Parts: sequence; C-alpha cells; structure tokens
Amino acid sequence: MFVLRRLPALLALLMLGAHFLRFGQLALMLLCLALLAPLFVPRPWAQATARWALALGTVVWLWTLAGGVRTRLAFGEPWLRLALILGAVAAFTAWAAWLLRKQDRRG
Repeated sequence: MFVLRRLPALLALLMLGAHFLRFGQLALMLLCLALLAPLFVPRPWAQATARWALALGTVVWLWTLAGGVRTRLAFGEPWLRLALILGAVAAFTAWAAWLLRKQDRRG
C-alpha cells in the first residue's frame, strides 16, 4: 500500500519536470527529479517535502492554465480544451499530494 499511494505523486512530479523542461527551466526539472527520492523514504519530513512540492506544482499548473487561456483569448483561438486538460492535470497533482497525507494508525 505504501508504494501504491506514491505512484500518482511519482507521475505528477514527472509531468511537472517535463513541463519545466519544455520551457527550458533545467534547474527546476532537475529539482523535480530529485524530489522523486523522498517519495519512498518513510520519514515524516520526506513526505512533507514531497507533499509541499506537489502543492506548489498544483499552483504552477493553475498559473499555466490561466496564462494559456489568457493568450488564447487574446488571439481569438479556442481555449476550452486547454482549460480542461490543464485543469485535470492540476486536479491530479492535488490528488497526488492528498494521497501523501499522514495516515492514522487505528486498530
């Protein structure tokens, strides 16, 4: 169960790294790759680091969504598909961060 709860976070960080690489931000892409290691370290600080990185990643996706829609509207191009795709990616990233929350140990 430990690994299954981290697979969405792994995918979300890889997508975020690809996003940064597309825009030529090599340092941020390497940071996303470096954040893959703390995902599988069973320490609270490591999980908190990954969770905060994914929360910031959600903000990055929403910022990209707003900029892309603004650009498309300015040029009179269709924007709905862009908004749906980036909104889904932002929601997936937020869900991946939510899955990393601290688990209660009951029973």
